[in-house]
Amino acid sequence: MSRLDDSITLRQMLDHVEEAVALSKGHKREDIETDRVFFLAMLKLVEIVGEAATRISEPMQTAHPEIPWREIIGTRNHLIHGYDAVDYNILWEIVTGDFVPLALQLKALVTKG
Repeated sequence: MSRLDDSITLRQMLDHVEEAVALSKGHKREDIETDRVFFLAMLKLVEIVGEAATRISEPMQTAHPEIPWREIIGTRNHLIHGYDAVDYNILWEIVTGDFVPLALQLKALVTKG
């Protein structure tokens, strides 16, 4: 992929990370279990971020080891193939914990390019 493609994909990742974080505001962990629409929204947004990460070029991934590319992609693979065994605690932690610093890292890359 070209640098232009990476910058577009990074922007898409950032947009979906920020959307997940914003949607989680005002919710609590239990809502993932009791609100099907909220659960599906969080699940899909995390999947999209992981799918986008698979499209980031190897040189870009190598140049930015501070971003846990393999973990992001691995999470996407687990969610897609293990949809019937989603750990609600992990999903909640990704959105409310991991996505906050990831948004800052992605924002730095997007504004750099």
